[in-house]
Amino acid sequence: MRLFFGVALIAVSNLIAVQTIAGDKVIHAGNLIDGISDSPVHNVSIIIKGDKIVSVSPGFQTPEGAEVIDLRQSTVLPGLIEAHAHVAYRRGGMSVRLTGNDMSDALAGVGQVKKLLMSGFTSIRNLGSEGGTDLALKLAIKRGDIEGPRMWVSLEYLGPTGGPSDPQNGIDEGWHHDHWGSHIIDGKDEAIKQIRLHKRRGADVIKIFPSGAVGNSGDSSDPSQKLMTDEEIKAVVDTAHSLGMPVAAHAHSKSAIDASIRAGVDSIEHGTYGDTESFKLYKSHGTYLVPTLLVPELVAAQADDKPVLGGPSPQEKVRKIVSVHQAMFRAAVKSGVKIAFGTDVAGLVPYDGSAREFAIMVKDGMTPMEAIKSATYNGAELLRATHSVGSVQPGRFADLIAVDGDPLADIRELEDVDFVMKGGTVYKNKAGASSLSN
Repeated sequence: MRLFFGVALIAVSNLIAVQTIAGDKVIHAGNLIDGISDSPVHNVSIIIKGDKIVSVSPGFQTPEGAEVIDLRQSTVLPGLIEAHAHVAYRRGGMSVRLTGNDMSDALAGVGQVKKLLMSGFTSIRNLGSEGGTDLALKLAIKRGDIEGPRMWVSLEYLGPTGGPSDPQNGIDEGWHHDHWGSHIIDGKDEAIKQIRLHKRRGADVIKIFPSGAVGNSGDSSDPSQKLMTDEEIKAVVDTAHSLGMPVAAHAHSKSAIDASIRAGVDSIEHGTYGDTESFKLYKSHGTYLVPTLLVPELVAAQADDKPVLGGPSPQEKVRKIVSVHQAMFRAAVKSGVKIAFGTDVAGLVPYDGSAREFAIMVKDGMTPMEAIKSATYNGAELLRATHSVGSVQPGRFADLIAVDGDPLADIRELEDVDFVMKGGTVYKNKAGASSLSN
């Protein structure tokens, strides 16, 4: 059905006369994976006015006055969507937590967002930064001050006192940062208040911590653990949704996964101990799983290199659960759970290395096309932005990437993107695609 829709769309687009003016562009795409169809189409022209796609038509058209970008030897795709990023994220030991500041975080973020853009990620959902630094980056990108992807931001992530989101864990109470309280929700009333404050400050999405974090030393990864009450989770979801914000729940444990889905969250991040019952809940509620498969593999690979005093260490826990996580993902794919691409990029995952997640997704049960759609249409649906990003269709932003080979034959092609366009502006043209004006 989707294949027919994609072909029919191109046929209809071809019937629409598009008047071009100087400054318009047309991309000649030898192969197009449009983010919605089940198969690629070949030899098409994508006409762009300003920052939007206005038509996708068969054949190589050369409208008078338009700049022609020749990608006839390439595979063109929608710009990719990274649904679990951490830019401007203060990561490190105790000294970093105490001596870092929001300005240095934001400055580091300038390079991080550019790396994401240049590796083909034209949209990201940022799930946690200190002191509104992710919002500052988002606004700087929109103004054109710096180069980076479109950003949907959560500001500080939220959870109970003493949970993984509490920045004061392990620190003498005499130390204090003004924004530390912005992480804490204890009880229904605090949850409602903090969601409203996040909205007022400019958050697009809310992230909560109803379970422990595998990457925190001493923190439990017990599959029965749940750190937030059902009432707290429901208060977050109801308030956020009433204000037009989706909710992402960091959840490893089954109890936290199931409770969060029942409460109506939009996505589960990680989802390690999800089971058959959980998958039924995902499907009945339309909840997305953002599996973040790359980070556990990287942590497990270096488990013996960086031992941590006090236990259990993050490495010990990851070694134990990485196989559980992989098995969960394979079962979720087989069960038909909706999956959106996200890597938890920050620290271990280089900011230009998110695309390495694709190969793991394919290895663990997805087809290459399913993996691509997880980072295009599915990601856009999770962002509530299918009208603007995630597919190559008229009316969407001209966010396009290209690779030299065929990612359906070798998904690792996406690890080395040759061409990046965001909003009609070319940011990368590694392949040297010819650009001519007629």
